Amino acid sequence: MDRELQTSPTGRNGLVDSHGRVLRDLRVSVTDRCNFRCLYCLPETEAAANFYRGRWAHPNAPATPIQRQWAPRADILSFEEIERVIRLAVDLGIEKVRLTGGEPLLRQQIEVLVERVAKISGIKDLALTTNGFLFPQKARALRDAGLRRISFSLDSLDRANFKKITGHDGLQEVLESIALAQELGLNPVKVNAVVIRGLNDHEIEPLVEFALRQRFHMRFIEFMPLDSRHAWQKELVVPGHEILKRLHARFQLDPIVSSNKSETARRWRITSSPSPLDGERAGVRGESAEVGSGGRASSRAEVGIIAPVSEPFCGHCNRLRLTADGKIRTCLFSIEEHDLRSRLRGGASDADLQDYLQEVVWHKEPGHKIGRADFVPPPRSMSCIGG
Repeated sequence: MDRELQTSPTGRNGLVDSHGRVLRDLRVSVTDRCNFRCLYCLPETEAAANFYRGRWAHPNAPATPIQRQWAPRADILSFEEIERVIRLAVDLGIEKVRLTGGEPLLRQQIEVLVERVAKISGIKDLALTTNGFLFPQKARALRDAGLRRISFSLDSLDRANFKKITGHDGLQEVLESIALAQELGLNPVKVNAVVIRGLNDHEIEPLVEFALRQRFHMRFIEFMPLDSRHAWQKELVVPGHEILKRLHARFQLDPIVSSNKSETARRWRITSSPSPLDGERAGVRGESAEVGSGGRASSRAEVGIIAPVSEPFCGHCNRLRLTADGKIRTCLFSIEEHDLRSRLRGGASDADLQDYLQEVVWHKEPGHKIGRADFVPPPRSMSCIGG
């Protein structure tokens, strides 16, 4: 196939792969460290071990908690290096930037990086993904620095189940962070839940009820093989079509049609809710769903389903990833990483770095192989890759 030329505003060829996909979305991990130990990412707690052992005798199931070894600080890209990469990528056509981790709010002075990135001409969307626990400490500084959108992780509305999933007793702090983000005008506020059979799949409807009351965007994500112990099992995946069937049985959903083929979520507006009695039966009451009042909510409630396991969307993928230690990943499930850090620190010119990015992107995988016999999980967990 002849290489298709895509031209950026500066005249340089854009980031296009050999399958004709034009990359517009850059995910930047600012740290591999995290203060949570989520069962689907870092299953390194006793609760995680018990969950896996209680269902399948999987050879890689976590047996005991382990001490996580984070990347040395010297290997982590500086703000200056991150800003340089983003500027060069935007020059090649990147329009959306999302800061991730690990937990990005663990990075000291993250608001300084947000301010620097927000000033880069050509970025149409700057967002951040967080578990929300530390958000109140940084919320106003992040907003004032130029952050306009935020996504939180919320896998359970039950305090005990939240702790079991995340390894942290922090449900109330996350709920308060969601309300604070709305109060500060970050819009839309998105909330992500990874659905795992036998763990939190009974909370699908209560989470949507909560989103409807608080008027934010709820996203359900299929459980993916990205955990540090490679203990993922297909039987634990609740496929997107099953989630949708359950939601249609309880809610009035109006499809949202988007012209953006690269969107990962299928989306619906939530236009009506179940009766109050249904809400009580679902258990959405008491301390499991207390949120501060008086905040400014998003304009509407919405639900989305991201189904990379059962309904892959690789054919329209437009994402590129930069890890905290300076590796380029062309797919969430890449088994190969491309070393940008050595070039950044080895005196490469801007043109050299852009040429390297283009060459790496040209070889982007056609898609992941989840479910196939030849699937090999990535050697690093989501915490290291960046969400």
